[in-house]
Amino acid sequence: MSPAPSPADLATPPTDIAGGGDVRVDEGVGLEPTTEAPPARTLLVWDAPNIDMSLGSLLGTRPTSAFRPRFDAVGRWLLGEAGPEGVAEATVFTNVVPGSTEIVRPWVEALRNVGFAVFAKPKSADDSDVDDDMLAHIELRRTEGGLAHVVVASGDGRAFREPLEDLVAQGVTVTVIGFREYAAFAVSSEIVDFLDLEDIDGVFREPLPRVSLDTLPDAGAWLPPLRSLRSLLER
Repeated sequence: MSPAPSPADLATPPTDIAGGGDVRVDEGVGLEPTTEAPPARTLLVWDAPNIDMSLGSLLGTRPTSAFRPRFDAVGRWLLGEAGPEGVAEATVFTNVVPGSTEIVRPWVEALRNVGFAVFAKPKSADDSDVDDDMLAHIELRRTEGGLAHVVVASGDGRAFREPLEDLVAQGVTVTVIGFREYAAFAVSSEIVDFLDLEDIDGVFREPLPRVSLDTLPDAGAWLPPLRSLRSLLER
């Protein structure tokens, strides 16, 4: 996982994400039983390992603060999707590599301060991914009722394509957000919506240096190496 950004890269006072409901997990503690239909919920599940890997591949290097997504901007966008009468819930799923706790902690706390819930799981083995945990949380919210819109931040079509298509078949709107270069399953889908992260207002402080074989300018462009040439001697 790429190094975590500093809290200054992410955190804004929670009052900056006002209107249209809270970006939080609703616990329902102390509420009286009711027969009223639950409010329409817009749920974001963010696959931090996948997005970090995709961003690093896109840039060809570890991202600096200028090229890391701002979660306060993501939160405002999500509230806009939920509307003034809906409930917006924002969650980030991440792995924590042994020995990296002190590096990851400020990032996690900054996310929580902005209004995101964080599911953190130790990276103890190659199969310690958070995909199943993300799908389990989506299913939990579906069974509770009122799930209107699911937003998945991931380019992992192998894990998410079929479950998300099943949600659409059940009448849930599904949007995948990520990078078009690494989310082909959603970009080409006829039933799942796709939104490039860079198209969300304010998510990146500077335009991403996106040059690929599909977007070459007429004058041509350099494609930087993805690793140091010296790494050949380390194999």
